[in-house]
Amino acid sequence: MSELKKIKEKFLLKIQSKLNPSEINQIKTDLFGKEGLITSQFKKIGSIAESERKKFASDLNLIKDELSDLIDLKSKEVEIEQINIKLRKEKIDVTLPERNFLRGKIHPVSQTIDEISAIFSEIGFNVEEGPDVENEYNNFTALNTPDNHPARDMHDTFYLDVNKEKLLRTHTSPVQIRTMMNGKAPFKIIAPGRTYRSDSDQTHSPMFHQVEGLHIDKNINMGHLKGCLNYFIKEFFEVDKIKMRFRPSHFPFTEPSAEVDIGYEIKDGKIIIGEGDKWLEILGCGMVHPNVLKNVKVDPKKYQGYAFGIGIDRLAMLKYGINDLRSFFECDYRWLNHYGFDPIDVPTNYRGLSR
Repeated sequence: MSELKKIKEKFLLKIQSKLNPSEINQIKTDLFGKEGLITSQFKKIGSIAESERKKFASDLNLIKDELSDLIDLKSKEVEIEQINIKLRKEKIDVTLPERNFLRGKIHPVSQTIDEISAIFSEIGFNVEEGPDVENEYNNFTALNTPDNHPARDMHDTFYLDVNKEKLLRTHTSPVQIRTMMNGKAPFKIIAPGRTYRSDSDQTHSPMFHQVEGLHIDKNINMGHLKGCLNYFIKEFFEVDKIKMRFRPSHFPFTEPSAEVDIGYEIKDGKIIIGEGDKWLEILGCGMVHPNVLKNVKVDPKKYQGYAFGIGIDRLAMLKYGINDLRSFFECDYRWLNHYGFDPIDVPTNYRGLSR
């Protein structure tokens, strides 16, 4: 009997015996591994006489294919057998009572962030994110905030080291800085996320949510800012007309700066946005200060633009009739069940980004 036939007969007997996955892998190694028997036979082809070489190579390939197919078939048989054994052991008692199932709700803040992102995405804004832990330069210095500004005080900012180099961001404006430092103008982004300030009462929380907007390009002016915010407010509050006014203000990172008020009235104990002679402040905005552009290597003689910051939690309170900011963070399931949104039953105006 030739050496090839001996190899074939030997391993046919092995493959037909009862095997586990480890033993099958060992047979593969013994035959087709780097030092395997079949592998070694292929290495001999060059030393065989030319007259016998063709037949030897043909026989070797046939044996190789036959053993390889049998091993694959055996592997599938062993796999199926193991599954059947597992199924026999893991029986399900269908008489057991079902587990309690609590259906989750989308938090009003998450819902509001999605709505805001969808509205701005429709007019060309990209959504950017950044870390909650920031450095002092991105959070203050690059945004033209002087060293003696009250916002840098310990009672306003959560610093994470004695040198005041690391802190919990006080706004999402650092995302604007990171975006401009890592890219090239023009920029058109919004940056929603968590922010932190040392403050806590019915309308303030140590951790809250903001969305910052930034549009930098050639020939951008306050008219573009007003048009953008007018569109957003009408879409968010689902009103056809909106009374809006800009009041002069001051922010280190914008010049000129403004607070934006919208008209409202109270009917049957509810705030009605867009009507009446009362005014409600909802956001701050302005034209990006030239010093901010210089700090991120953007030429202020060539580019200019606007920025705005909106408190997401307060927008949610206004739209959905929530009167205490602290309730957003109390993890009360009863509250969430009342104010939350069913994932498959969101408001009719919801524009979900996956649309």
